[in-house]
Amino acid sequence: MTPPSELVQVAEACQKAGKILAQCDTSQKDAALNAMADQLMRSQKAIIEENNKDIKKAKENKLSEAMIDRLIITPDRLEKMAKALRDIVALPDPVGEITATWRRPNGLTVSYQRIPLGVIGMIYESRPNVTSDAAGLCLKSGNAVFLRGGSEAFYSNQAIAAALHQALQDQDIPKAAITLVSTTDRAAVQEMLTLTDYIDVIIPRGGEGLIRFVSENSRIPVIRHYKGVCHQFVDSTANIDQAIQLLIDGKVSRPGVCNALETLLVHEDIAQEFLPPAAEVLKREHVEIRGCPETKKIVPDIKDATSDDYLAEYLSLIIAVKVVKNMDEVIEHIATFGSNHTDVIVTENYSNAREFQRRVNSSVVLVNASSRFSDGGELGLGAEIGISTTKLQAYGPMGLDSLTTKKFVVLGEGQTRHGRV
Repeated sequence: MTPPSELVQVAEACQKAGKILAQCDTSQKDAALNAMADQLMRSQKAIIEENNKDIKKAKENKLSEAMIDRLIITPDRLEKMAKALRDIVALPDPVGEITATWRRPNGLTVSYQRIPLGVIGMIYESRPNVTSDAAGLCLKSGNAVFLRGGSEAFYSNQAIAAALHQALQDQDIPKAAITLVSTTDRAAVQEMLTLTDYIDVIIPRGGEGLIRFVSENSRIPVIRHYKGVCHQFVDSTANIDQAIQLLIDGKVSRPGVCNALETLLVHEDIAQEFLPPAAEVLKREHVEIRGCPETKKIVPDIKDATSDDYLAEYLSLIIAVKVVKNMDEVIEHIATFGSNHTDVIVTENYSNAREFQRRVNSSVVLVNASSRFSDGGELGLGAEIGISTTKLQAYGPMGLDSLTTKKFVVLGEGQTRHGRV
């Protein structure tokens, strides 16, 4: 008989810990979350020292600026990671919640009750904050988490996990409830995707290549967190100053994240007035503009945009621009080139705002607000385990509720199906 691999043994321990965690009450879980936040801050020096190793290696390997930006842990970012855990404490515990109740003609009372999914498998690149965010959300929702971070964040993830494990140990919760795979061997990912007896769902976060690989090779159900090709549409009635402000925040504030703007759509009736000042501000912020022929007529000194540009998730200071005739063209463009992530309309027309909300089926649709608000923390979910672009199970930023499923609870008084004694 072939002995189980080390990864199987680790996954089995994670599953066993998850069964214990699922029985913890809210006060136990909240105490653990507060302890995790405190331990992150106490471990700040060690975590940043380990993070510096990853950053040095990333620069030596000439990773992209976007990847390095996602990798960096500063004292401020670490404090935000700790705050995200404390924010989760303040949220209602979904486990055990009755979400609906109804009574059948035969007297049975039927209810939906939230329960944990079980073991959440996370495969992610860069972004060491995912280690603590995912751990916190899974713990509060009663799930164990099986983490496999990218090699580029190996030292950072190990240091964060060590802090979280210390907190769990102090709270008498099995540390295997937060399991981090301690290898950079890519074969571990392939094996992880076959562990159907131990892992209930896989959530990949990273580049397009990783998402496709996981989706095509996993035997476990996958919740895809695909690329963010996010649009801002400037309607003919838009306030120009507001539209420029939202554009700069969406594109420039942090271009390497999935909720950054990648495409700007401008109604032809406002293009002559809007594009010159918008282009001036974008250039001042060192943003490369790639535009359609109509855009180039108004702003000549920019590059030509191709179909590939409208499909691109640049994750850098590049934006594609297109002048559109009407709402139908906007909707068609987003449906053709978008990724079901996040889309924005800037408008002063209520009817146009409502039409955009109704017809755009992306997971987050914003009216007169920056695309950067497409984030679990900003939307009141505490942290997020990611932004799902798959409509099954969860859609958009995934918080606590998205990490539960529902079971039927049926209360009777001796009823039988066929009335037999």
